[in-house]
Amino acid sequence: MLLKIKRVPTVVSNYQKDETVEEGGCGRNCLRKCCINGARLPLYTCNNLDKSVKDKSESPVTFLESVVLGEWEDRFQRGLFRYDVTACETKVIPGKCGFIAQLNEGRHLKKRPTEFRVDKVLQPFDGNKFNFTKVGQEELLFQFEARSDDDDSGIQFFPSIPLDADNSPSVVAINVSPIEYGHVLLIPRVLECLPQRIDHKSLLLALQMATEAANPYFRLGYNSLGAFATINHLHFQAYYLAMQFPIEKASSLKITSTKDGVKISKLLNYPVRGLLFEGGNSIKDLSDTVSDASVCLQNNNIPFNILISDSGRQIFLLPQCYAEKQALGEVCSKLLDTQVNPAVWEMSGHMVLKRKEDYEEASEEKAWRLLAEVSLSEERFKEVNTMIFEAIGVSGHEEAEEEEEQTSMNSGFIRVHCPSVKEEAVFNCGAF
Repeated sequence: MLLKIKRVPTVVSNYQKDETVEEGGCGRNCLRKCCINGARLPLYTCNNLDKSVKDKSESPVTFLESVVLGEWEDRFQRGLFRYDVTACETKVIPGKCGFIAQLNEGRHLKKRPTEFRVDKVLQPFDGNKFNFTKVGQEELLFQFEARSDDDDSGIQFFPSIPLDADNSPSVVAINVSPIEYGHVLLIPRVLECLPQRIDHKSLLLALQMATEAANPYFRLGYNSLGAFATINHLHFQAYYLAMQFPIEKASSLKITSTKDGVKISKLLNYPVRGLLFEGGNSIKDLSDTVSDASVCLQNNNIPFNILISDSGRQIFLLPQCYAEKQALGEVCSKLLDTQVNPAVWEMSGHMVLKRKEDYEEASEEKAWRLLAEVSLSEERFKEVNTMIFEAIGVSGHEEAEEEEEQTSMNSGFIRVHCPSVKEEAVFNCGAF
């Protein structure tokens, strides 16, 4: 059955409203053939492939942060954003989870309704629709390149380098409808026009950017089609928020490990059922494991979101079903009226609210209820995990025999392994 729902996409570029291809050049300095000749951007290059994800030592790569924020602030001063995100109200909702609420009415106004298919996670790229080759070059911040592990030249920054159309660059661009300060898009190999689907090379690039930023408050997120990606052109989002996300504070229970040392756990005491990947002998080990799991979800038509956290040391993989429930009429009208699209940031506990009344009346109970609607059922989550573990070649049996009652390092929640108690009881105990 073909499922369609009315979507109101977030505008990420000032050129998104124009989806036409003009003959003879568009005259707006885009990334297509009509304008790319002579285009130049700064280039940031690094090599951190051999760095262990367990390494918490400080490094000089915070230079990337100065580049991101310096270029972002320049575009802010030039008036390229649709609103001033620094004026948006933000608060921590009282409760054990510490959900974060932001009132962002700018993301609610002047948007175009469009048809968005939710029945297919994998859809071909359509050059006739908006994509990132149509953005203005002034919205691009710099090129980001992660070199191979046999290149020991370290970090290099070039203030102005030609864009090489024959060797498609990965670029960092502003999101003109920002959620937080420094909200950017990482667009891997932009000129290859890749559809919104995870591949090993692109996820590794995103993980390398998180590692280079070396700031636990800089996170990257990914939304698949069917999980509130609004543009079918491969991209990750990222921004700074100087507080812990609720999902980062949630306790977890180890399920298994890979031969390369990547530990896989399931979330506890959190409204969204998901997996946490961490460790590994290298960044590539961690990235490859999550990529294998993500490709499995894509191939099985399961929408999902990814959060890259803790400077690349943790990756949360969150399958979801909210858009499908919307299409089937299974979401209550009160939730629909908020027009909150639970993508990666909302699922991580940063609730972006578009109406003042929702912000003023925000509560932990309401946030929990919304995210619980997003989550797979316990039975379906187990089925999906079985697919994932088979795809990455590990056992899915919980390694819980050594688990004892313990307190999660960050959250204060109690992690308990108790075979005589149903999982559902444990899952719900943290909220109320």
